[in-house]
Amino acid sequence: MNNKCDIGVIGLAVMGQNLALNINDKGFSVAVYNRTVSKVNKFLEDAAASRSTVIGAHSLNEFCSLLKRPRKVLLMIKAGAAVDDFIEKLLPLLEEGDCIIDGGNSFFKDTARRTGYLKEKGILFSGTGISGGEEGARHGPSILPGGNPDAWPVLKDIFQSICAKAPNGEPCCDWVGNDGAGHYVKMIHNGIEYGDMQLICEAYSLLKEALLLDYPQIAEVFHNWNETELDSFLIEITAKILRFKGDDGEVLLEKILDAAGQKGTGIWTSQSSFELGVPVTLITEAVYARGVSSRLDERIKASSVLKGVDIIPAYDRISMIEDIRKALLASKIISYAQGFMLMDAAAKEYSWNLDFGSIASLWREGCIIRSVFLDNIKDAFRKNAGLQNLLFDDYFSALLADCQESWRRVVCAAVSCGIAAPAFCSALSFYDAYRCSHSSANLLQAQRDYFGAHTYERVDKPRGEFFHTNWTGCE
Repeated sequence: MNNKCDIGVIGLAVMGQNLALNINDKGFSVAVYNRTVSKVNKFLEDAAASRSTVIGAHSLNEFCSLLKRPRKVLLMIKAGAAVDDFIEKLLPLLEEGDCIIDGGNSFFKDTARRTGYLKEKGILFSGTGISGGEEGARHGPSILPGGNPDAWPVLKDIFQSICAKAPNGEPCCDWVGNDGAGHYVKMIHNGIEYGDMQLICEAYSLLKEALLLDYPQIAEVFHNWNETELDSFLIEITAKILRFKGDDGEVLLEKILDAAGQKGTGIWTSQSSFELGVPVTLITEAVYARGVSSRLDERIKASSVLKGVDIIPAYDRISMIEDIRKALLASKIISYAQGFMLMDAAAKEYSWNLDFGSIASLWREGCIIRSVFLDNIKDAFRKNAGLQNLLFDDYFSALLADCQESWRRVVCAAVSCGIAAPAFCSALSFYDAYRCSHSSANLLQAQRDYFGAHTYERVDKPRGEFFHTNWTGCE
């Protein structure tokens, strides 16, 4: 039994189990371990029953003894202290050249720290973002490996075998970059996911509250949208959710409490945008929207205290549905543009050589934000590797021009109907701010100089030359 397994998986929650089965399906032998060892037995008796090349271990010593050299240990455990704890327990059992892979949603700075720490000890470390949820893990996720570049040749064969494949057959897995790059790009993926989901929810609210469509009608709208440029996993499942009925024969969505949860990657994206000075406004509004939704008791009280709109304006359904579709598409473009702006700033800050066309390809299948839209992003960066902003690409600037009137009508409609649409509104505000060659920030700079002597630059002087005015005349 010794030296039998190609890779080991620690952590047998749903993601860990499904990845182990996926790896085994592709012809690799797998050792599995879980801190609660009863889960190992249950996995072997149930999901992995009759698989002779999935081997259970009941201690870390036994687990490591089952692995071929160089050992490859995939951690599918909760991010944070648990990862460091397992690393320390594994170190005495590993040898130089062995590789630890963190496949959870770890914070990228922790990944960078672990990469350096383990390199000093002769152990390869890869912080690898894995996206696609339970289904992706089982049948082919998007895999975003980073960390020590020497780990990639060790992992490439397995990872590119088990990952999703684009329509042209390309694997949705490639080396992303050193240190924390893999987990950073996964974090951006999750931030964009926050934005996409919030935009879809706002479109749903407008269809339901402004146009008074019922669930079957809204489901049909999303189904039809999935045949357009909005073709994506999230639009597809939204149509299915709107049609799904519970045991009582009623639409299940109506029974689900409207208080959203979050696990932190959206917050990390916003925090990184603050640190790097990048205006990732839409994702941040999506994070805040979840926070507002969670204050359910206060919202219920506010609904009886705070006055809203008495009469909802009448709209032509057919034209407004198309307006909402275009507003959703335009806002989605802004969200992705902001995400790539943030990755570009991070690449400069952390000295990562990120290939944005490749990243778009890695997200094309297997992950939660997968969509045909990503082919256009890939093409934009393939045409112009130095593209300063996605909005400068001819395809996307033309789409925004085509969507603009609809986009503005939808934002006005949301305001007129008293329907919260923070993502739609922030996307349009960013668009208008970004295309403005002369903004109101000159007044802001004057204010800062008035009360704090923070200085300002002048339009009639070279950039980088700063001035201060004695606004009050006082010494």
